[in-house]
Amino acid sequence: MLKISCLQQNFDELAAAFEGEYSAGCDISAEVAIVDEEEIKRLNTEIRKTEKVTDVLSFPSLDGIRGRKLEIADFPYDTDEEGALFIGSVAVCAARAEEQAKEFGHSLEREMNYLVTHGIFHLLGYDHMTEADKAEMRAKEESVMEKLGLGRDKNA
Repeated sequence: MLKISCLQQNFDELAAAFEGEYSAGCDISAEVAIVDEEEIKRLNTEIRKTEKVTDVLSFPSLDGIRGRKLEIADFPYDTDEEGALFIGSVAVCAARAEEQAKEFGHSLEREMNYLVTHGIFHLLGYDHMTEADKAEMRAKEESVMEKLGLGRDKNA
């Protein structure tokens, strides 16, 4: 089971929607921080060496896990305080989420859930550097969003 920790918003329904989207013989966890434009720009500058505001950043704690069954035995030093395997952190820029929700004509709820979904798939090792990888990641994201009732065709 996935647990998403976030001080600003509850993502329990989103975590449940990830069921079946990854393989794990243990609980896994991720943390999400909803940040302002200044903080996301600072993170981009310090970590990615690009001084700009983006919508979401992911900070995976595990390498080479895409498509693998996750087991604590393989990562014994990467557990959280509750004993779940910690897969990393996601930062979402609240202002960019609001802008994009308006731009795409859907709710802020859909945009926030999408950005966190996108970030968590990065934590799980997925990326969009090639067209094939992008298609695979987008299909997985849409599967999660559909389970939430927030798929593209719902205009939620």
